[in-house]
Amino acid sequence: MRHIRYDRWIAAFVPLVLLGCASLQATPPPTVRVALADYERHLAALASDQFEGRKPGTAGERITVDYLSAQFRSLGVGPGNGVSYRQPVPLVEITAASDASLSLAGQTLRYPEAAVFWTKRVVPQVAVENSPLVFVGYGIVAPEYGWNDYAGVDMRGKTAVILVNDPGFASGDPALFRGRAMTYYGRWVYKFEEAARQGAAAALIIHETEPAAYPWQTVQNSWTGPQLDAESADGNASRVAIEGWITSEAADALLQRAGLSYADAKASALQREFKPLPLGVAATASLRNGVRRSESANVIATIPGARYPNEYIVYMAHWDHFGRSLGRSGDTIFNGAVDNATGTAALLAIAAAYQRASAPPDRSVVFMALTAEEAGLLGSAYYVTNPVLPLAQTVAAFNMDAIHFGGPTRDVIVVGAGASELEAPLERAAARQSRVLRGESKPEQGMFYRSDHFNFAKAGVPSLYIKMGIDDREFGAAWGQAAQEQYTARDYHQQTDEYRPGVDLRGGLENIQLFYEVGAELANSRQFPNWFEDNEFRAARDRSRALMTR
Repeated sequence: MRHIRYDRWIAAFVPLVLLGCASLQATPPPTVRVALADYERHLAALASDQFEGRKPGTAGERITVDYLSAQFRSLGVGPGNGVSYRQPVPLVEITAASDASLSLAGQTLRYPEAAVFWTKRVVPQVAVENSPLVFVGYGIVAPEYGWNDYAGVDMRGKTAVILVNDPGFASGDPALFRGRAMTYYGRWVYKFEEAARQGAAAALIIHETEPAAYPWQTVQNSWTGPQLDAESADGNASRVAIEGWITSEAADALLQRAGLSYADAKASALQREFKPLPLGVAATASLRNGVRRSESANVIATIPGARYPNEYIVYMAHWDHFGRSLGRSGDTIFNGAVDNATGTAALLAIAAAYQRASAPPDRSVVFMALTAEEAGLLGSAYYVTNPVLPLAQTVAAFNMDAIHFGGPTRDVIVVGAGASELEAPLERAAARQSRVLRGESKPEQGMFYRSDHFNFAKAGVPSLYIKMGIDDREFGAAWGQAAQEQYTARDYHQQTDEYRPGVDLRGGLENIQLFYEVGAELANSRQFPNWFEDNEFRAARDRSRALMTR
């Protein structure tokens, strides 16, 4: 693990500090403490069987949204969407029938043991017939990196076979993409988007646990059963007909039948001069769908600012999880305690802390419990497209997603470290807890692109996403790292992600307190933080702020 270097931030602003720029001076730290009892009470409720796994479009959603609205109301935190706590979010649910089939080179892949696939097209049935298979390496078109995995191939009617993550991860070369740190090009959602732009009929990603950052069982739990999506004007006809994952074993067998080895194919994909490899064999797939349209809801609550009510500090967390799986034996409820009853409970606990403060904040403070994150960040995407509050006047966004259980740590993990000026007040708040900021130990997992703040970042809003540290004050860093890895391997997106009375919440509460303090500092200042100059989201922020100041 490495320390984050903040000398770039300091150097950039030394001239302003020397000129006595008051807007960059820290306000006195807040004295209010987020209450452990508040956090634990809400966590226990949201992760209980009564909430049925909090899946959008189910009774669990109604219970969750009603609970959140009632709790904000009881705290005296008013509705954030006019007179309502709810922002309606239209969704479509597509469920593949049990006779779904996929064959590659004449070999049928068992579902879901060897392949998991679906369609996002809102149609009763979809099929591809004898679609030529093309190995397209990492499936990336990135002019800024001089990279084009689709060069020279017409993908119309063809099926793309794609490696997960990006070339920098596999090579470890810091000069290739971002080295081990995943870029957006490494995310599965980008790969499906690019395949569609290339005109492909279908796109299949090869799963490997390390570069994907989760085991095959997570693929099975995440993409089988009813699939939620936002419905576009064209009924998602612009998406490829079939999207999916195949195991590395299935990919190896496929490539061998085409006269290639998996190892050689991966090695070739690391070369800048890589050209797509037609495999000389075809894919055939068919799906029959049940289609159900529904309306979910983001829950939004607001504490109006006393002096600058039209400037906003946003706290967010996704309230949804996977609900029930009635086809299973034993425990059928995906309670989602860590992911993300913790973040949702933290919203309410922080709101209570603001209400206990001696005076209301100067700026408005907004609490957003977002829907359908697990289906592809849909609730936050809808909000950013249909903002209740001007994004240009949204000062900062703080995302709380999967606050791990455990004791206090000596460090705080900044996801996507070195991105924005928000890290300076975070560093000050962490120092008050005798903690240091660190970057991710596994930036190849692309965590920055995997939660709701990403949609706000794309719109230019400076966003901060932190995780509990791993350097446990009692047991040390190796123990802390192992504990978090155990959660990913055993509990992430599993029925075992549950709250149990007596679990240690102290470390998570420290992170929640950090977010309260950083948000409160900004809520009582005139700062408008920005992304750093070399960040990919800086241009969007500059454009939006320029429009507001004209």
